[in-house]
Amino acid sequence: AVSEGLHIDGLEMFSSPEKGRGLRVSRAFSVGELLFSCPAYSSVLSVTERGSCCDLCFRRKEGLARCGKCKKAFYCNASCQKADWAMHRLECSAMVAFGENWCPSETSRLVARILAKKKTQKGRCDSEKILLIGEMQSHLEDEDNEKKERTELDIAGLGRFFSKHLEVPSHKDLLTLFSQVACNGFTIEDDELSHMGTAVYPDVALINHSCQPSVIVTFNGTLAQVRAVQDMKPGDEVLISYIDLLYPTDDRNSRLRESYYFTCNCLECQNKQKDKVKLKVRKQSDPIEPQVISNMTRYAKNTIREFRAMKSTKNILFELLEMCEQSLEEMGAVFEDSNVYVLHMMYQAMGVCIYMQDADGALRYGEKVARHYSKLYHPYSLNVSSLYLKLGRIYMALGRHSAGINALTKAMAIMEVAHGKDHQYLKDIRKELSQK
Repeated sequence: AVSEGLHIDGLEMFSSPEKGRGLRVSRAFSVGELLFSCPAYSSVLSVTERGSCCDLCFRRKEGLARCGKCKKAFYCNASCQKADWAMHRLECSAMVAFGENWCPSETSRLVARILAKKKTQKGRCDSEKILLIGEMQSHLEDEDNEKKERTELDIAGLGRFFSKHLEVPSHKDLLTLFSQVACNGFTIEDDELSHMGTAVYPDVALINHSCQPSVIVTFNGTLAQVRAVQDMKPGDEVLISYIDLLYPTDDRNSRLRESYYFTCNCLECQNKQKDKVKLKVRKQSDPIEPQVISNMTRYAKNTIREFRAMKSTKNILFELLEMCEQSLEEMGAVFEDSNVYVLHMMYQAMGVCIYMQDADGALRYGEKVARHYSKLYHPYSLNVSSLYLKLGRIYMALGRHSAGINALTKAMAIMEVAHGKDHQYLKDIRKELSQK
């Protein structure tokens, strides 16, 4: 039984036999309209962002003040620091004591904060107007051994690094909580989709997936905001996409099964309309054999997997770029430039070039990707806006202002719908443009 919560205007929870719980609208919403905002129940800034973002509000800015004790956490000002102390104290002395050996996973850090908050929280909080944190879906029984092992490592890390300030619940309760976080946690990303941290939003966790989403979730600091990307009428279900929608139907569904334990049967997954375009093969006088195509597809998927595994080890940028270039050459013999596996490797190559501060290389790849992205993604996709932002900023840095303005304007058109016209990111871009 789900406890009777408060409610959010214009929204209602429902249950259906095939999907379980979900959210639907009880009034009309138009494109770009805010359905609701939800503060994080708990959030944690990624270790890699420390020093460039405030640990509490995730605002990225210069001249942050650091915690005097651990010298590892940074804040906008004294009020942010004070507001974060209840959570930061879980880590502060441990970071000093463990020094270089302090290395809990981001998930362990988030779970520690959830446990600490549960202990002090009396009654519902603003992120639980419809759903309580303990009522979030868990998929413990569906997890494979690899996932179970990862969770055991995370639990060991929780015990090792946080036991001083935490009452750790039973092993069974911890397994459930880690599973809930795995299925319901959100990655908070910046305007260019770089990972900033992780958070849980119980009310947002009610929203089901579709490859044809009706809403998009964006972040203002750690506040989640849910906006319509389609016109909605009363009774329509609120649907977001849990995954990157660039890939063909089979890839999307294997990703959904692997991470969320279901198969999507939205219209797009049933009719597979976009798959032909996404998997485009070169036209040649002699058609390419099906076996050659399936071999190349297998090669592409393996390369993507390998690249991901390598990417997590730093200082091998040249090898990564070489890998991209080699795979693009191989795939180019069979696949068109608009094929999503080719686009994936071009996008990765662009990222490596940005890292290496090779602006011309980044543009060479990024411009090719941009030609196809807007046809393959839905009109208000953050993948498209973040690509235009990256391109725009590179053009500006190279003094190619009209190309820069053009790209930044395209990004802003998407972001005004996805983030809302007054978002800090849009203010920052307008400022970048006015200075030019």
